[in-house]
Amino acid sequence: MKYYVVDAFTDELFKGNPAGVCVTENELSAEKMQNIAAENNLSETAFVRRAGDGYSLRWFTPVKEVDLCGHATLGTSFVISNFVDTAASELKFDTRSGVLTVCKEDDLFVMDFPSQAARKIVTSPLMEQAIGAAVVEAFVFADTLVLLVEDEACLQGVTPDFGLISQLAPHAVIVTAKGGDVDFVSRFFAPNVGVNEDPVTGSAHSILIPLWAKKLDKVKLTAKQISKRGGTLFCENHGERVKIAGKAVLYLKGEINF
Repeated sequence: MKYYVVDAFTDELFKGNPAGVCVTENELSAEKMQNIAAENNLSETAFVRRAGDGYSLRWFTPVKEVDLCGHATLGTSFVISNFVDTAASELKFDTRSGVLTVCKEDDLFVMDFPSQAARKIVTSPLMEQAIGAAVVEAFVFADTLVLLVEDEACLQGVTPDFGLISQLAPHAVIVTAKGGDVDFVSRFFAPNVGVNEDPVTGSAHSILIPLWAKKLDKVKLTAKQISKRGGTLFCENHGERVKIAGKAVLYLKGEINF
Protein backbone atom coordinates (compact mmCIF):
# COMPACT_ATOMS: atom_id res chain seq x y z
CA MET A 1 0.00 0.00 0.00
CA LYS A 2 1.34 3.41 -0.97
CA TYR A 3 2.05 5.61 2.06
CA TYR A 4 2.87 9.30 2.23
CA VAL A 5 3.60 11.78 5.01
CA VAL A 6 2.64 15.35 4.19
CA ASP A 7 3.31 18.43 6.33
CA ALA A 8 0.00 20.33 6.17
CA PHE A 9 -0.77 24.04 6.60
CA THR A 10 2.79 24.99 5.72
CA ASP A 11 5.17 25.19 2.77
CA GLU A 12 8.21 24.32 4.91
CA LEU A 13 9.34 20.87 5.93
CA PHE A 14 9.20 20.16 9.67
CA LYS A 15 6.50 22.80 10.14
CA GLY A 16 2.72 22.49 10.13
CA ASN A 17 1.10 19.17 11.00
CA PRO A 18 2.39 15.87 9.57
CA ALA A 19 -0.42 13.67 8.23
CA GLY A 20 -0.07 10.06 7.18
CA VAL A 21 -1.91 9.24 3.96
CA CYS A 22 -2.55 5.62 2.93
CA VAL A 23 -3.82 5.13 -0.62
CA THR A 24 -5.73 1.84 -0.72
CA GLU A 25 -7.20 -0.13 -3.60
CA ASN A 26 -9.55 -2.22 -1.44
CA GLU A 27 -11.58 -1.46 1.64
CA LEU A 28 -9.72 -2.32 4.85
CA SER A 29 -11.24 -3.36 8.16
CA ALA A 30 -11.45 -0.72 10.88
CA GLU A 31 -9.19 -2.89 13.03
CA LYS A 32 -6.47 -2.99 10.36
CA MET A 33 -6.67 0.77 9.78
CA GLN A 34 -6.46 1.39 13.51
CA ASN A 35 -3.40 -0.85 13.81
CA ILE A 36 -1.68 0.98 10.95
CA ALA A 37 -2.49 4.37 12.49
CA ALA A 38 -1.09 3.23 15.83
CA GLU A 39 2.07 2.00 14.11
CA ASN A 40 2.45 5.30 12.21
CA ASN A 41 1.97 7.17 15.51
CA LEU A 42 1.04 10.49 13.90
CA SER A 43 -1.86 12.57 15.19
CA GLU A 44 -3.88 11.40 12.17
CA THR A 45 -3.54 8.80 9.45
CA ALA A 46 -5.94 9.10 6.50
CA PHE A 47 -7.11 6.14 4.43
CA VAL A 48 -8.33 7.06 0.97
CA ARG A 49 -9.59 4.94 -1.92
CA ARG A 50 -11.39 5.72 -5.14
CA ALA A 51 -15.18 5.35 -4.92
CA GLY A 52 -17.37 6.23 -7.90
CA ASP A 53 -16.55 9.73 -9.15
CA GLY A 54 -14.83 10.64 -5.89
CA TYR A 55 -13.02 9.08 -2.95
CA SER A 56 -13.83 7.42 0.34
CA LEU A 57 -11.87 8.98 3.20
CA ARG A 58 -11.47 7.92 6.85
CA TRP A 59 -9.23 9.30 9.59
CA PHE A 60 -7.62 7.56 12.57
CA THR A 61 -5.59 8.85 15.49
CA PRO A 62 -3.26 6.32 17.16
CA VAL A 63 -6.16 5.27 19.41
CA LYS A 64 -9.50 5.91 17.61
CA GLU A 65 -11.35 6.85 14.43
CA VAL A 66 -12.55 10.47 14.26
CA ASP A 67 -15.44 12.13 12.44
CA LEU A 68 -13.55 15.06 10.93
CA CYS A 69 -9.91 15.97 10.33
CA GLY A 70 -8.66 19.02 8.48
CA HIS A 71 -4.91 18.56 8.15
CA ALA A 72 -5.20 14.94 6.99
CA THR A 73 -7.83 15.98 4.43
CA LEU A 74 -5.46 18.64 3.15
CA GLY A 75 -2.61 16.10 3.11
CA THR A 76 -4.79 13.60 1.24
CA SER A 77 -5.75 16.25 -1.33
CA PHE A 78 -2.06 17.02 -1.86
CA VAL A 79 -1.30 13.33 -2.42
CA ILE A 80 -4.24 12.77 -4.82
CA SER A 81 -3.47 15.87 -6.89
CA ASN A 82 0.27 15.14 -7.10
CA PHE A 83 0.42 11.34 -7.37
CA VAL A 84 -3.01 9.87 -8.21
CA ASP A 85 -5.03 12.28 -10.37
CA THR A 86 -2.77 15.15 -11.40
CA ALA A 87 -5.41 16.70 -13.67
CA ALA A 88 -7.98 17.15 -10.90
CA SER A 89 -8.75 20.66 -9.68
CA GLU A 90 -11.66 19.60 -7.45
CA LEU A 91 -11.86 16.53 -5.23
CA LYS A 92 -14.86 15.05 -3.43
CA PHE A 93 -14.46 12.88 -0.35
CA ASP A 94 -17.21 10.74 1.18
CA THR A 95 -16.61 10.87 4.95
CA ARG A 96 -18.29 10.41 8.33
CA SER A 97 -19.02 14.16 8.17
CA GLY A 98 -20.71 13.96 4.78
CA VAL A 99 -19.26 14.82 1.38
CA LEU A 100 -16.32 17.23 1.66
CA THR A 101 -15.09 19.16 -1.37
CA VAL A 102 -11.53 20.39 -1.80
CA CYS A 103 -10.47 22.73 -4.62
CA LYS A 104 -6.89 23.35 -5.68
CA GLU A 105 -6.12 27.03 -6.29
CA ASP A 106 -2.46 27.48 -7.25
CA ASP A 107 -0.53 26.19 -4.20
CA LEU A 108 -3.53 26.37 -1.86
CA PHE A 109 -5.99 23.57 -1.09
CA VAL A 110 -9.38 25.04 -0.17
CA MET A 111 -11.53 22.73 1.95
CA ASP A 112 -15.30 23.16 2.29
CA PHE A 113 -16.29 22.02 5.79
CA PRO A 114 -19.46 22.18 7.89
CA SER A 115 -19.71 25.18 10.22
CA GLN A 116 -19.93 24.20 13.89
CA ALA A 117 -21.35 27.01 16.00
CA ALA A 118 -20.39 26.76 19.67
CA ARG A 119 -22.65 27.99 22.50
CA LYS A 120 -21.40 30.10 25.37
CA ILE A 121 -21.17 28.51 28.83
CA VAL A 122 -20.12 29.66 32.30
CA THR A 123 -16.40 29.58 33.05
CA SER A 124 -15.09 27.54 35.99
CA PRO A 125 -11.95 27.42 38.16
CA LEU A 126 -11.18 23.95 36.74
CA MET A 127 -10.84 25.48 33.26
CA GLU A 128 -8.19 27.92 34.50
CA GLN A 129 -6.40 25.21 36.47
CA ALA A 130 -6.33 22.97 33.39
CA ILE A 131 -4.58 25.52 31.17
CA GLY A 132 -2.71 27.59 33.76
CA ALA A 133 -4.23 30.88 32.58
CA ALA A 134 -7.24 33.12 33.16
CA VAL A 135 -10.25 32.27 31.00
CA VAL A 136 -12.17 35.23 29.56
CA GLU A 137 -15.01 33.24 27.94
CA ALA A 138 -15.91 29.59 27.44
CA PHE A 139 -17.86 27.87 24.66
CA VAL A 140 -18.81 24.30 23.85
CA PHE A 141 -19.64 22.42 20.67
CA ALA A 142 -20.57 18.74 21.06
CA ASP A 143 -17.66 17.18 22.98
CA THR A 144 -15.16 20.01 22.36
CA LEU A 145 -14.55 22.91 24.74
CA VAL A 146 -13.28 26.31 23.55
CA LEU A 147 -11.56 28.64 26.03
CA LEU A 148 -10.89 32.27 25.13
CA VAL A 149 -7.89 33.91 26.85
CA GLU A 150 -6.80 37.54 27.02
CA ASP A 151 -4.28 37.76 24.17
CA GLU A 152 -1.68 35.92 22.10
CA ALA A 153 1.02 36.29 24.77
CA CYS A 154 -1.28 34.66 27.29
CA LEU A 155 -1.98 31.82 24.87
CA GLN A 156 1.73 31.25 24.29
CA GLY A 157 2.18 30.96 28.06
CA VAL A 158 -0.54 28.32 28.52
CA THR A 159 0.81 25.33 30.48
CA PRO A 160 -1.68 22.50 30.06
CA ASP A 161 -2.39 19.93 32.76
CA PHE A 162 -3.41 17.04 30.52
CA GLY A 163 -5.03 15.13 33.36
CA LEU A 164 -7.38 18.04 34.06
CA ILE A 165 -7.91 18.74 30.36
CA SER A 166 -9.06 15.15 29.86
CA GLN A 167 -11.72 15.79 32.51
CA LEU A 168 -12.99 18.98 30.87
CA ALA A 169 -14.03 17.59 27.48
CA PRO A 170 -14.36 14.08 26.02
CA HIS A 171 -12.73 15.08 22.72
CA ALA A 172 -10.61 18.22 22.95
CA VAL A 173 -9.97 21.61 24.51
CA ILE A 174 -9.20 24.51 22.16
CA VAL A 175 -7.60 27.61 23.65
CA THR A 176 -7.81 30.73 21.48
CA ALA A 177 -7.15 34.48 21.46
CA LYS A 178 -7.20 37.46 19.15
CA GLY A 179 -3.99 37.47 17.10
CA GLY A 180 -1.28 40.05 16.69
CA ASP A 181 -0.33 39.80 13.01
CA VAL A 182 -3.33 37.56 12.16
CA ASP A 183 -7.01 37.64 13.08
CA PHE A 184 -6.90 34.87 15.68
CA VAL A 185 -4.58 32.25 17.12
CA SER A 186 -5.18 28.94 18.85
CA ARG A 187 -3.77 25.82 20.48
CA PHE A 188 -5.42 22.40 20.54
CA PHE A 189 -5.22 19.73 23.27
CA ALA A 190 -6.80 16.26 22.91
CA PRO A 191 -5.26 13.75 25.35
CA ASN A 192 -8.40 11.60 25.31
CA VAL A 193 -7.82 10.72 21.65
CA GLY A 194 -4.08 10.20 22.01
CA VAL A 195 -2.94 13.69 20.98
CA ASN A 196 -1.63 15.86 23.80
CA GLU A 197 -1.06 18.95 21.66
CA ASP A 198 -1.84 18.88 17.96
CA PRO A 199 0.47 21.05 15.81
CA VAL A 200 -2.24 22.42 13.47
CA THR A 201 -5.89 21.34 13.61
CA GLY A 202 -8.01 22.13 10.57
CA SER A 203 -11.23 20.66 12.00
CA ALA A 204 -11.00 22.92 15.07
CA HIS A 205 -11.44 25.88 12.75
CA SER A 206 -14.93 24.67 11.86
CA ILE A 207 -15.70 25.89 15.38
CA LEU A 208 -13.27 28.80 15.55
CA ILE A 209 -14.20 30.47 12.24
CA PRO A 210 -17.87 31.22 13.07
CA LEU A 211 -16.84 32.29 16.58
CA TRP A 212 -14.20 34.78 15.44
CA ALA A 213 -16.14 35.88 12.34
CA LYS A 214 -18.88 37.07 14.69
CA LYS A 215 -16.48 38.67 17.17
CA LEU A 216 -14.47 40.50 14.50
CA ASP A 217 -17.36 41.06 12.07
CA LYS A 218 -15.35 39.61 9.19
CA VAL A 219 -15.98 36.97 6.52
CA LYS A 220 -12.35 36.33 5.57
CA LEU A 221 -9.86 35.65 8.35
CA THR A 222 -6.27 34.50 8.66
CA ALA A 223 -5.42 32.21 11.55
CA LYS A 224 -2.34 30.67 13.08
CA GLN A 225 -2.01 27.70 15.38
CA ILE A 226 0.91 28.62 17.60
CA SER A 227 2.20 25.19 18.55
CA LYS A 228 5.93 24.44 18.44
CA ARG A 229 5.68 23.57 14.72
CA GLY A 230 3.01 26.15 13.89
CA GLY A 231 0.86 26.60 10.82
CA THR A 232 -1.24 29.13 8.90
CA LEU A 233 -4.85 28.76 7.80
CA PHE A 234 -6.79 31.02 5.42
CA CYS A 235 -10.43 31.00 6.47
CA GLU A 236 -13.83 32.15 5.22
CA ASN A 237 -17.19 32.10 6.98
CA HIS A 238 -20.18 31.14 4.82
CA GLY A 239 -23.00 30.56 7.27
CA GLU A 240 -23.63 26.82 7.41
CA ARG A 241 -20.25 26.10 5.77
CA VAL A 242 -16.71 27.34 6.27
CA LYS A 243 -13.73 27.32 3.95
CA ILE A 244 -10.32 26.42 5.31
CA ALA A 245 -7.31 26.73 3.02
CA GLY A 246 -3.66 25.90 3.44
CA LYS A 247 -0.48 24.79 1.76
CA ALA A 248 1.32 21.46 2.06
CA VAL A 249 4.71 19.89 1.41
CA LEU A 250 5.74 16.25 0.95
CA TYR A 251 8.02 14.71 3.57
CA LEU A 252 7.91 10.98 2.77
CA LYS A 253 6.77 8.57 0.09
CA GLY A 254 6.96 4.82 0.58
CA GLU A 255 5.05 1.56 1.01
CA ILE A 256 3.44 -0.21 3.93
CA ASN A 257 3.70 -3.99 4.00
CA PHE A 258 0.87 -5.73 5.85
